[in-house]
Amino acid sequence: MKAKGACSNIWAGREHESMKVKLLLDGGRPKADPGEIEEIIEKSGMTVGDRNADVGLVVGGDGLFSAYGRSEEIPLLFVGVKSRGAIGSKAYMAAAYLNELPSALAAIAEGRFRVEEHGRLKVLKNQRHLGNVFTDVYLQRGAESNCIRYRLKVTSGAVVFEEAAIGDGVVITTSAGSTGYYSYPDREDGNEIRVEAYSAIEMDEIGICHITPTYTERVGTGEHPFRYTVPWGSRADLWISRPADARLYGATPDRKGIKVGVHDRISIIPSETTTKVIVLDSS
Repeated sequence: MKAKGACSNIWAGREHESMKVKLLLDGGRPKADPGEIEEIIEKSGMTVGDRNADVGLVVGGDGLFSAYGRSEEIPLLFVGVKSRGAIGSKAYMAAAYLNELPSALAAIAEGRFRVEEHGRLKVLKNQRHLGNVFTDVYLQRGAESNCIRYRLKVTSGAVVFEEAAIGDGVVITTSAGSTGYYSYPDREDGNEIRVEAYSAIEMDEIGICHITPTYTERVGTGEHPFRYTVPWGSRADLWISRPADARLYGATPDRKGIKVGVHDRISIIPSETTTKVIVLDSS
C-alpha cells in the first residue's frame, strides 16, 4: 500500500443535491450543535445520513480527527472549532473552520477539492492486532513510574538499528500526526513556549521522537538520537527492558492506554488501509 495518493472529484457527474453527508462529532462533548450543523448541510442542498454516505464531516479538533481517521473509510472533511480556551485544540488538520462550512460544502459540490489518501500504521501487541493509527501512537510511562527504560528496533529494508533509551517514552507518527506530540521539541524556546511551532514530515516518512529522554543510544554507534524520520514501509518494534508502569496510547479508543509489560512486544508497521482526506482548493 502506498503511503499517499490523490484523486480528483470523486463525485464528478453527480448533482450535489443527491450527496449524503455523515456527521461525525464527539459523542460525549460535541464542540458544536448537531442541529445547527445539519441545518447548514441541508441548506447546501445535501442530505444527512450514516448509511451509504458520500463524505464524512468531522467537526471538532485534532483528537477527534485522529479518532475518526483511523476507522472511517469514506472521504473525510475536517472542520475545526476555534476554542475559546487557552489550551483548547488548535485543529491543525482542519480544512476549514465551522464558520467557513457553507463555503467548504459549496467547494465540494463544485468539485474544487482533491482527496488525499494517507497511509495508516498498524499496531500489534505480541502479534495481535490492536488497531490502525491515522496520526500517532506512543509508548509512555504511567503514573506509577518516574521514567521507563525501553528498547526500539527499526527495520527499514536492509537497514536495521536498535536503540536503548531512558525517558518518558517514544512517539511514532505519520505525516498527519507530525504537528502533535512529535513536534513538542519545536515548542520549547528557553523559558517560553512557541505555541504554533511544529515540524511537518512528508507522507512517505514515519517520524520517531523520544519523549523527554534523559539518555538514548543507538547500539554500536555511539550516537544519541532524539528525533528523526525513516522511510514509509519501515517497521518499529518496542519493548520495555525493566519492569515499569508503561502504557501504549493511540492504537485504541481507550484513554487509559494499553498496559505494556516486560514480556510484551509492540510492533508498528504500515497498514493495508488508508484514510481519505478532503483537501479544499485554495483558489
